[in-house]
Amino acid sequence: MRNEDGSQTMSRKIFCLALVAMLFALCFPVQAQQPKTPLIGMLVTGSVSTNKSRDDAFRQGLRELGYIEGKNIAIEYRYAEGERDRIPELAAELVRIKVDVFVVAGGTSTTLPVKKATSSIPIVFTNVSDPVGAGLVASLARPGGNVTGLSTVSQDLSGKRLELLKEVVPKALRVAVLWNPGPADENEVKQIEVAARALGVKLQSLQVRDPKEFRGSYAAMKRETANALVLIQGSFTLFHRQQLAELAAKNRLPSMCESSSWTDDGCLLSYGPDSSYQWRRAATYVDKILKGAKPADLPVEQPMKFELVINLKTAKQIGLTIPQRVLTRADKVIR
Repeated sequence: MRNEDGSQTMSRKIFCLALVAMLFALCFPVQAQQPKTPLIGMLVTGSVSTNKSRDDAFRQGLRELGYIEGKNIAIEYRYAEGERDRIPELAAELVRIKVDVFVVAGGTSTTLPVKKATSSIPIVFTNVSDPVGAGLVASLARPGGNVTGLSTVSQDLSGKRLELLKEVVPKALRVAVLWNPGPADENEVKQIEVAARALGVKLQSLQVRDPKEFRGSYAAMKRETANALVLIQGSFTLFHRQQLAELAAKNRLPSMCESSSWTDDGCLLSYGPDSSYQWRRAATYVDKILKGAKPADLPVEQPMKFELVINLKTAKQIGLTIPQRVLTRADKVIR
């Protein structure tokens, strides 16, 4: 009798072990099939505060596509704090942690070091004016490498910005142009020079490489009796935009800038691609890449939506009345 009991006990143990083993075997493939959370490497020329609106727009674009940060997608941020020399090091850090895709919040001078850091990880740029001329892509239709994204065509808009500035300040016969040396910025200055000749405007070109040079540059504008100012957007000037806009207002200079982030921080006028729209569109590139698309086959998108923004607070501060015909064309007015 004891042998039968012992046999039954042993049978139950074997059955239980077999059941556990079977359940384990059924669970294991499910765990093995759990998808890896995609990791985006966000490389930003500026700081957390200067990039907040763009970060928010990008995350909104991701949410619209079903991605929730911290849930089914992760973002690793690196901020250069306006120091371009740090970009290669920050790009290398993101390569080491094996991000699935780079998103670059900056222009040509930010994207080129990232391209040098990796030839395999997909890269999405968001603010490059001439990606073909910069050597980032082979062509807009067929990028041909690991880099694609959204162009700002800012150089093509340089003449339009000067025209708008002249319309707001008809007596502006001498216009200062403030910029940070670099190929993309230099090309934009050349475009402005072409427009200036057509409008009968004389330009005063001023280069800045360090914030310590800002006050001296504005003093030079005053000596040369500049009537208005065009601020060229590059990674350096964008990071210091608030200080540059404040100095323009202090010196009673009507200022024209490229994007609404400048007018939000005190620039008088801005005309360029809708930056929030651009960043939401950047999320679609990330989505396509994570689903298997290759950057080489994703055409570079040129902006389709532009906005004219006017800061009436700044206009009042410098004692300028904006013509009604310009106000009615504005997409946004800051009061």
